[in-house]
Amino acid sequence: MYDLIWVIPLAPLVSFVILFATQGNLGKTQVAYLGVGSVGLSALIVVAIAYSWLNSGSSEPYTYAVTSWINVAGFNPGISFYLDGLALTMMLVITGVGFLIHLYASLFMEEDGDYSRFFAYMNLFVSAMLILVLADNMLLLYVGWEGVGLCSYLLVGFWYEDPANGAAARKAFIVTRIGDTAMALGLFLLFMHLGTLHIQPMMQAAKQTWATGDTIPTIAALLLLGGAVGKSAQLPLQTWLPDAMAGPTPVSALIHAATMVTAGVYLIARTHELYLLAPLAQSTVAVVGLATLLIAAFTALTQTDIKRILAYSTISQIGYMFLALGVGAWASGIFHLMTHAFFKALLFLAAGAVIYSLHHEHDIFKMGGLRTKLPVAFWSFLIGSAALTALPLTSGFFSKDEILLAAFDVNPWLWAGGLLGAFLTSIYSFRLGFVVFFGQINTEPSAPAGARMAVPLIILCGLSIIGGWFHVPVDAVFPTIVDSHHDQTIAIITPLVPILGVLLAYLLFLRKSLDLSTLLESLVGVQLRKFFFSHWGMDWAYDKIFVVPYTRIARMNQADVVDMAYEGIANITSIFHYLTSFTQTGQLRWYAFTMVGGLIFILAIIVGII
Repeated sequence: MYDLIWVIPLAPLVSFVILFATQGNLGKTQVAYLGVGSVGLSALIVVAIAYSWLNSGSSEPYTYAVTSWINVAGFNPGISFYLDGLALTMMLVITGVGFLIHLYASLFMEEDGDYSRFFAYMNLFVSAMLILVLADNMLLLYVGWEGVGLCSYLLVGFWYEDPANGAAARKAFIVTRIGDTAMALGLFLLFMHLGTLHIQPMMQAAKQTWATGDTIPTIAALLLLGGAVGKSAQLPLQTWLPDAMAGPTPVSALIHAATMVTAGVYLIARTHELYLLAPLAQSTVAVVGLATLLIAAFTALTQTDIKRILAYSTISQIGYMFLALGVGAWASGIFHLMTHAFFKALLFLAAGAVIYSLHHEHDIFKMGGLRTKLPVAFWSFLIGSAALTALPLTSGFFSKDEILLAAFDVNPWLWAGGLLGAFLTSIYSFRLGFVVFFGQINTEPSAPAGARMAVPLIILCGLSIIGGWFHVPVDAVFPTIVDSHHDQTIAIITPLVPILGVLLAYLLFLRKSLDLSTLLESLVGVQLRKFFFSHWGMDWAYDKIFVVPYTRIARMNQADVVDMAYEGIANITSIFHYLTSFTQTGQLRWYAFTMVGGLIFILAIIVGII
């Protein structure tokens, strides 16, 4: 069964090639069968491999070499796949949740004129992400990494006729390229010192070459972290993700739940041995995650666009995963990655069902009263919000609770910051649900979505409830965690705080018995709301520091001042060419004369030297 691992990324890749080559000439039914079926085939193979793996009783990794790629001076990365518990978990998330998103999209995008192009891009996205998580060497991983970046550009800007969508796609591409450059430098540094890019031998060589706290592994780990914060939208490169909402809703679900934003988490988890050698870099991961989750949570409180609220929620939840990795709770971080995929895909697809029924309305304050009109979307939002909030017995509770308790064991301040983020998460999550589904109807919805949209929502509802009981098979991948030393009080406070947040949201947005208008309309309140709404002014700062100076320099150089030097060289060359062209008379006597004259001139030089 393991020998079929190469089919997993190949199936969606072949579908992409067919859809791309046919240039939209296939019927929508054929496109849907190809686009959805290819990911479904991959999911079936992954499930079969997972069943065999989990029932074998062995946790030994498996490597499948497809073909050789490069073999130069001992540098021989191949196209080969590495299967262990971490890769298996990632594949289950990518193909399982990805299949449900594709099925949902087959109806959601049915009226779009570029139906075939959409599924071509989506299939390529899934294939690139699968290559990323299966690669046994960092070079092949980087191919998948860049493939995911390319697909994010294509999908975020899918509706390219609107200039704003094109701008959002370019922003996503450019900002993530900053992180990718840092990652490439990290790979160069690791190869220069360790002589290999094969992940497992590289990690073993790192442990044998360096001691804990050495400078080189710290620099390399920080450079890899640069790549991770770009792809996973963490501070300071998180600004691209909210604008990525310009893409279709299934794209948002795929990027936020199953693929791109989890790539950075996977990268750090896969190279965890390197971070164990670099405590400074690992602590930086925790601090970055904590700062990001708090900034994004405060920002989500003030947003009015249903998809942007969920976008900031994603940034915040990825922050929890970084916090887990930074405190050494590696398995808990991957566990939260899995549960987050369930409830965040559910929330985005439920949001898409609302948008679909409200004629593409995004403003939550133009919605309201939809719980009886759109019952599947309502229950999806209720369950998804409960899991996002980490209410007891939901999937998000089990994973987030593990992270917060592990953070307390390392540093109580990290726990306190994460707990504040959980409190804010519960407020903005249920603010969203109460405003959209309760109160009076502000926009009359059309008929509820069909079965192809409802079935994925129902399945994800189930996973968001029971997903916390799943066991991620990564025990053999990561080092064993030392027993926790928190007391019972901390274990009670941690799940209690999100419940208090839900109660506050109920009093503010549903019961409306708690009035904070005086505080919110004060000078300080208004300024804080503006500040949080602007994502803490980060886009403004980047615009002033980088974009405006760059555009000014570009305007100053409209006359191509730099090119003038090169044009001068070209002009001088043209002049000499023009002058020498006069020697081409076509007369044999003249050619003989110049040859003899040249020979005499050379002999004279030689005689003069002698």
